Amino acid sequence: MSIRFDKETKNFYLETPNTSYIIGVVEDKYLFHAHYGKKIAFMPSCDSLAKAHTSSYSVVNSDSYEKLGIRGDNILLDFSTFGSADFRTPSFHARYENGSTVTQLWYNGYKIFKGKPTLKGLPATYTESDDEATTLEIYLKDAISGLEAVLCYTTFEKYDAIARSVRYINNGTQCIYLKSVMSATVDLPDMNYEFINLAGTHARERHINNTKLSHTKIEVSSAKGTTSHIQNNFVALARPETTEESGEVYGFSLVYSGNFVAGVDVNGQDTTRVYMGINPHDFCWKLNSGEDFQSPEAVLVYSSDGLGKMSRTYHSLYRSRICRGKYRDAERPVLINNWEATYFDFNEDKIVSIAEKAKSAGIDLMVLDDGWFGKRNDDTTSLGDWYEDKNKLPKGLENLAKRVNDLGMQFGLWFEPEMVSEDSDLFRAHPDWCIGVPGREMSVGRNQYVLDLSRKDVCDYIVNAVSDVLHRANITYVKWDMNRYISEVGSLAYPSDQQGEIAHRYVLGLYDVLERITTTFPNVLFEGCSGGGGRFDPAMLYYSPQIWTSDNTDAIERMYIQHGTSMVYPVSSMGSHVSAVPNHQVGRTTPISLRGNVAMAGQLGYELDLNKLSEDDFNQVIEQVKFYKRIRKTVHYGDMYRIRSPYDKSTQNTVWQFVSEDKNQVVLFDYTMECKVNPSLDHIKLQGLDINALYELEETGEVFGGDYLMNFGITAIHRYEYTNKVYVFNRLA
Repeated sequence: MSIRFDKETKNFYLETPNTSYIIGVVEDKYLFHAHYGKKIAFMPSCDSLAKAHTSSYSVVNSDSYEKLGIRGDNILLDFSTFGSADFRTPSFHARYENGSTVTQLWYNGYKIFKGKPTLKGLPATYTESDDEATTLEIYLKDAISGLEAVLCYTTFEKYDAIARSVRYINNGTQCIYLKSVMSATVDLPDMNYEFINLAGTHARERHINNTKLSHTKIEVSSAKGTTSHIQNNFVALARPETTEESGEVYGFSLVYSGNFVAGVDVNGQDTTRVYMGINPHDFCWKLNSGEDFQSPEAVLVYSSDGLGKMSRTYHSLYRSRICRGKYRDAERPVLINNWEATYFDFNEDKIVSIAEKAKSAGIDLMVLDDGWFGKRNDDTTSLGDWYEDKNKLPKGLENLAKRVNDLGMQFGLWFEPEMVSEDSDLFRAHPDWCIGVPGREMSVGRNQYVLDLSRKDVCDYIVNAVSDVLHRANITYVKWDMNRYISEVGSLAYPSDQQGEIAHRYVLGLYDVLERITTTFPNVLFEGCSGGGGRFDPAMLYYSPQIWTSDNTDAIERMYIQHGTSMVYPVSSMGSHVSAVPNHQVGRTTPISLRGNVAMAGQLGYELDLNKLSEDDFNQVIEQVKFYKRIRKTVHYGDMYRIRSPYDKSTQNTVWQFVSEDKNQVVLFDYTMECKVNPSLDHIKLQGLDINALYELEETGEVFGGDYLMNFGITAIHRYEYTNKVYVFNRLA
């Protein structure tokens, strides 16, 4: 909403529609974190409050207070440095040429302006006009080294979100080595919270995990070169009594795709520091005189109305002010992907036969997955050689794309541009283009190595190779994959004192590649992928408005994955496919109705050979596609309510609800996961409706009041395992 500075109290007030974030300048040096939560119009000077916090620290007495100043383990700071009497995880840590690691970054002024600046080389939230946001820059300076920190805070007119980042400028004469750079630290005055993170592994990503805070540090991180399947770069702190629709919760989300850290540090006096930024493990950035370094952006969301409100804030912001381009607001095509139908064993006629069947079901897009290039008959060869395998496609991609287009369908293609196979023309020509350390053995993952995107020549090759294919054939969709983590991190292109920069420079190179390609091909829909959901983060949404949520396509497993993912990411970003049974990942057999209805709570696609379906199942696919196209706008761009959680074992079902922005349509998915004999009648209470309106149930024509649906609910019996139902209500004029 606004940002203002009170000259009398020296307090900064950062306001969103429903929250206040207050920072006080204390002793003209330190940034005191005074408040983050419900709105407060005025707060007295923070000097006395800062002294009270410090005085509660046991080592401080009246004689030593002046020497210690306000520093100490109990003070609430909005920015902290290593080397003072604050021994918690710092906002920043550096090493200087004399070997010292002590920094004193003190307050040196501010600037408030309309709009939101871009971040150099990094994706971030954005505005389409300056009236949408207000930005505060607070300047800190270390008088001895000449280092300056520019703390950037942006508040949005429409969203209860605050975007934070830091830029470091070396105005001194000697180089400075940055060892730790947090995008945000926030100190809270107590520890009565549960730490929520999204954890898992390959094919079991982003499961919700809750841990009660105690006097210790809780930290999640990735050192794998990507955000990873193991941990996502989102965490939250929620009061123990918080539910989906009530209670306090703070969300923290990092707009970054590489090594990250996020955690809480609780001290002996119960104060809690939340921190989030680039993982300091193996990170060291040489900042020469006159150079600057930009941290990624952290997006903070506070909700006093539960987890659901926090999630809906993230959904709305990320849908409209992280995602960009033609497909940000568009209804995206329903696709068929050949991967689980054929794997590497296909030819042009086989792909066309799948496309013909898909077209008859109303599917819009045929995607050719792995195996179309080089001599790619398995996963041991040809990555990096982005030209057609003439044995499979004798007339090239152009002819295949034309045949698919002639059916009235779009054509899409899979790439894995960041990787190279040892058995490839590219590797034989440029073995030095791989990430690695001379003299050290390089680890192999999926029979492939990682190209060194910290190098401009490698980035240029990827841009040119992918662009050449996209120019030659009529391709309107690209699945951009990355199927292994980054190990033995090193680059031949940089000297020894910059090897600690390579992991971050890789990510910057990736962003440069994606920016150039997506800008050149604005009409291509890009879908991110990393062995499934291994790089599902806000930064990738900046380039690809949807991401393959997981390689696990089992309907039951997908409920857990999609429910957890929705804690921060909108369903419009979740690629979700119907696959064959028994499922290729877990061996489970579920009805196609359940597989279809779970996939509809995302970007619907199919990944199986439609020619092998029974007549009844294929007819269901026809109806699914038709039905999905009627509801997808509400599902993708409406408000999501997680009414029943798959993680709650006290219930038998998962229930997700979507309400269109104008509240004219409501879509309710009810999935039975388990069942018991003679179950009781279930009342499912809807949320977010116009309580004074009348809603008609499409299936039966019955009319219900909004108050009835929210306060009494619909009745259901969950008698049989894997049964499922979708309810559509339309508001009567």
